[in-house]
Amino acid sequence: MPLYNVTLKEESPLEELEKAKQDAQAKGGVIKHEYSLIKGFTVEYPDDQVNALESSEHIHVEEDSKVSTQ
Repeated sequence: MPLYNVTLKEESPLEELEKAKQDAQAKGGVIKHEYSLIKGFTVEYPDDQVNALESSEHIHVEEDSKVSTQ
């Protein structure tokens, strides 16, 4: 299953992040990491279910990928 980074949008209440975690786990996702500096988490999630995560107006979802500097 692919990994997705899920972050709370700036203007959204913290409860929405907790709801997103619960929803992800209920639909087969596995929380791999919870961030402390930003309000978010990384979840291993079935790619055919990612639309459920993306449907919330309070969170931002993007597929995890490698980042490098030159």
